[in-house]
Amino acid sequence: MEELSKLVNKKIYKSPSDLKHFRDECKKEDLKVVFTNGCFDLLHLGHLSYLSQARALGDRLIVGVNSDTSVSKLKGPDRPIKSQDERLVHLAILSMVDAVIVFNEDTPARLIKNIQPDILVKGGDYKPEEVVGKDWVEQHGGQVVILSFLDGYSTTQLVNKIKLL
Repeated sequence: MEELSKLVNKKIYKSPSDLKHFRDECKKEDLKVVFTNGCFDLLHLGHLSYLSQARALGDRLIVGVNSDTSVSKLKGPDRPIKSQDERLVHLAILSMVDAVIVFNEDTPARLIKNIQPDILVKGGDYKPEEVVGKDWVEQHGGQVVILSFLDGYSTTQLVNKIKLL
């Protein structure tokens, strides 16, 4: 359990400046960095498929996680189900994820500028022009990729199913 804790804590970044250092190390090694973000409230097969696809696009995957406050703004007062600390650990334990960080703003725009990803990824419920950070990433030589969703999997569906029980 202690080894697992060390591994997880090594992947959880507390500040954008620490994460920028991680990104700079990746650049020195000429590694392609992929960034995505989301709530990841109840981790499910759809999330795992999405994260796996995102990681396959590059050498390192950084995941920005909406803070508890921003999840409540986006999803309503009954959310999140899991705290931001739990969500960070759930993501950090995954082998396809190399770094995770919470962002408190309404959007990850500032974080994207700080990380300077080579590839910015969002799920199939977005159109490219709706992706926050798209213009900045493309202006700096990166690309935006929209990944398809695994049909039938969503946290909202899970929450609604549980409410029916």
